[in-house]
Amino acid sequence: MTQDTTQTFAARDGTRLVVHLMGEGAPVILLHGVFSNAYTNWIKFGHAAKLAKAGFQVLMPDLRAHGDSEAPHDPSCYHADVLMTDLEDMIGQFGLTESNGEYDLAGFSLGARTALRAVVGGIAPRRLAIIGMGLEGLSDWNRRAEFFFDAIDRFDNVRMGDRAFMAVSFMKTMKIDRVAARLLLGTMTDIAPAALEAVTMPTLVMCGDKDDDNGSPDALVRALPDARRATIPGTHMSSVAEGALGDALVRFLAT
Repeated sequence: MTQDTTQTFAARDGTRLVVHLMGEGAPVILLHGVFSNAYTNWIKFGHAAKLAKAGFQVLMPDLRAHGDSEAPHDPSCYHADVLMTDLEDMIGQFGLTESNGEYDLAGFSLGARTALRAVVGGIAPRRLAIIGMGLEGLSDWNRRAEFFFDAIDRFDNVRMGDRAFMAVSFMKTMKIDRVAARLLLGTMTDIAPAALEAVTMPTLVMCGDKDDDNGSPDALVRALPDARRATIPGTHMSSVAEGALGDALVRFLAT
């Protein structure tokens, strides 16, 4: 089965979250990037279909305040590390605990940061793929967040040539709820390099050859106990559209 289906579940605070599913077999969770959604990151360019064809059941949540998931405006719905606890709730909802068998986990950009934060927090996937992320992107979130806050705050006044133009254009295309997005961006916490010692499972660090948005992927490989590097064509934004991304995920997860 390669058709995309959806299921909905409630996070621990009652927020309704949507998960897209494709394929049958060993489960793999894919977490999308900021201002994106499961369809754009994983389905549109064929990555999920390649994993499904290789024998995986692909589970792709729309993160809180993204895609078809709810985007509440209540600040109480945005506690520190809320995306990590949403992932924990999803793992429980779908029965993906160690006692029920193994699962794999991959994330792009914000999804990569969420995946690493959750592993440091105690979840234990069989294999982990970190895409579009470098070491500095984990430990200097405030600098990165300020860029997004600025883009949100100046949303209606950003013009071509402005450093925020691409981010604002993407938010417009994806119909992002800026109130919810701003609240969500404030929930991220830094991951100290020393904390990465807890990431003991085999890990793939994948980045576009022109992607340095989140720092050095090579430095991230060196900081992880069992990591390897994969390079695909593209910038941070364009690498998601490359077929090489799905091919590299299949090669890594199917071994």
